[in-house]
Amino acid sequence: MMQQSRRETSSAADEQEASNRLKTAVHPRYRERLFQIAITGSVLVVLAIIGLIFSMLIVHSMPSIKAFGFSFIIDQVWNPVTSKFGALPFLAGTLLTSFLALLISLPFSLSISIFLGEYMQGSRLGEILRNMIELLAGVPSVIYGFWGLMVLVPLVRDFAMAINEPPYGVGILAASLILAVMIVPYSASVNREVLTQVPNDLKEAAYALGATRYEVVRHVSIPQSLSGIFAGILLSLGRALGETMAVTMVIGNTNSLPSSLFSTGNTMASVIANEFTEATSTLHLSSLIEIGLLLFVITFIINYIGRIIIKRFSVSVR
Repeated sequence: MMQQSRRETSSAADEQEASNRLKTAVHPRYRERLFQIAITGSVLVVLAIIGLIFSMLIVHSMPSIKAFGFSFIIDQVWNPVTSKFGALPFLAGTLLTSFLALLISLPFSLSISIFLGEYMQGSRLGEILRNMIELLAGVPSVIYGFWGLMVLVPLVRDFAMAINEPPYGVGILAASLILAVMIVPYSASVNREVLTQVPNDLKEAAYALGATRYEVVRHVSIPQSLSGIFAGILLSLGRALGETMAVTMVIGNTNSLPSSLFSTGNTMASVIANEFTEATSTLHLSSLIEIGLLLFVITFIINYIGRIIIKRFSVSVR
């Protein structure tokens, strides 16, 4: 009996040990499978949200799409009284202010990123300046709008008077300048980060060959960081395209095609902010939603083109 009990105990211990080994072997595979399900589910949720947003815009834009068709994009008249709606002035205002802001901000953002990433890397002062630059990204857009009204608009008005332009102050130029100030922190932060990721071995090899710091930045750091620099530009452009409050406060809010940089105008985001709560007719509301759909599509197209450019620059650098 004692031998039988001892054999049963040994058999139970062997079974327990085998079970533990099986659990140890199964658990990693189970955790890996669970992780794959979690990340796949997250991607599907994001895609579903984007699809729902796009579907909602399509559905609520249908009255305007049926009424105006493609002429909605090329028509210059926006008159809620006569139920005549065309988005060309807002499309032109959005693209003009965004790309002009990008051109204005690019030299500043690139200079800041080179200064912090190459000349002040690792220093205490550089860390303080980096935090201050990144802090600008967290300032509410309405604060930028107030600053633009109180400081920037008078300067633009004085400049317009000096060159015999209409002294509105508000307009395309003022909106572009305020957007340029707003997007500098985004582009500068990304550019600084990618510049610091350039391998030190490449820089040291260039210094060993007698290159100056300027030559290292120009011929080593910037070429190696081109894809990341374009990613920062793309990020700042997306920020400029969708900015609403600050632009609404300084652009003048007129539903007409801009004739010059000093003309007043509107962007797609600003006209939605101005008129959405006042839209009483179904066609007016549907036209505003179609402008939102147009802004959604334009942002997607620009991001897609930007990613193609980034891939080509990445391949050329390699």
